[in-house]
Amino acid sequence: MELRLGCHLLLSAFLVHFAQTAVVELDDNNFDSIISGNQLVIVNFYANWCRFSQMLTPIFEEASNKIQGEFSTGVALGRVNCEAQVNTAQKFSINKYPTLKVFRNGQALKKEYRGQRSPDAFLEFVRSELTPSIKDVAHHELGQHVSKRSIVGFFPHKEGTEYAAFDKASTVLKDDCPFISVIRPGDVSIGIHQENEVDAEHKFDGDHSDHQSMIGFVTDRCIPLVREITFANAEGLTEEGLPFLILFHHPDDTQSLQMFERQVRQDLITERSAMNFIHADGLQFSHPLHHLGKSKHDLPVLAIDSFRHMYLFPGNFQEDLAKPSKLRQFVADLHSGKLHREFHYGPDPTEQPQLEQQAPADPMADIEQGPNAPGIPSSDEAVMPSQAPVVGGGMQEHQFRAPPKSAFAKLAPGKNRYTFAGNHDEL
Repeated sequence: MELRLGCHLLLSAFLVHFAQTAVVELDDNNFDSIISGNQLVIVNFYANWCRFSQMLTPIFEEASNKIQGEFSTGVALGRVNCEAQVNTAQKFSINKYPTLKVFRNGQALKKEYRGQRSPDAFLEFVRSELTPSIKDVAHHELGQHVSKRSIVGFFPHKEGTEYAAFDKASTVLKDDCPFISVIRPGDVSIGIHQENEVDAEHKFDGDHSDHQSMIGFVTDRCIPLVREITFANAEGLTEEGLPFLILFHHPDDTQSLQMFERQVRQDLITERSAMNFIHADGLQFSHPLHHLGKSKHDLPVLAIDSFRHMYLFPGNFQEDLAKPSKLRQFVADLHSGKLHREFHYGPDPTEQPQLEQQAPADPMADIEQGPNAPGIPSSDEAVMPSQAPVVGGGMQEHQFRAPPKSAFAKLAPGKNRYTFAGNHDEL
């Protein structure tokens, strides 16, 4: 009797321990195998000393137990101790704790999990992520279902490796592009279709069984060059760290948006890795407009937000945007430091004075330095006196308006949810 009771107690202790360790401990050795071996993985990159990480630990454990109770296979919650697994943390550029990254079929998504940190919220997120990512339609109904930049695959059946690759690619990119499948006799064909178009605008000529090649093809042609910013995705967009070239427009004004998209594609395609091209509902994002001294009555408004200051496009949007090099020069003036310099020191002289003059501002100061860098006025100083050299000798006093502070920097990840790397001494 005592032996049987002891066995029951031992078994109970084991089950309790198992339930408490439902989250997979990931390290540099097993990370890739766990990520690639599941359809969906949420990874908690944490630091033991971070109070937000400590608060999340029991919630994440409970969430994992709930998720395993509903999804027996294909889904995992894992965690990485960033101080112990330095290589893995560096691989994903972790700079705040806890960072919750999402992986679908072995591929890291651009977006992180930024929802409520509760077991039920994690479970609901998993449910939504595992909804079908492909819409099956009949061939004769295809035109009714194709929206802008739809990925359409034609297959003789669903049992082949080609459809499996298409399915994997769709789970990775379903947030960016709609995927549609048509089952009909004939060869496999995959392409990108424009709205209501039955014929493909771009065809995928790679290996139809290679989902990675398919992902590359779709990413280059499907994900929009100009993205919409909302309050739901603002944190993720700001965390990418690239300055915004942003068009504020009325939600019904599609003409200005099309004009902006066309000009960005024509003049700034090479700037894609250095700047985010964004459009925003000017009625919802009225606060940034107010920072610029504008209102809904001034829409459309084009500006750059460098995450330190905001700069208005020089000229009239409707009349000047399409002028040769006007938009390209506006962006080039940010990178060269001219926008920053002219706001603080006045317009650059057309001729360089021969006498000794003030050194120009650091070209990268507006992007790289902090908001309280020495010698840089704050946005509180709306009008500031400045001494500028005058050709022929002497000094002349000018008054220049300082640029408004960034409005979108405030939408970046905040200290009420994360501890940032390097701020260990805060705790």
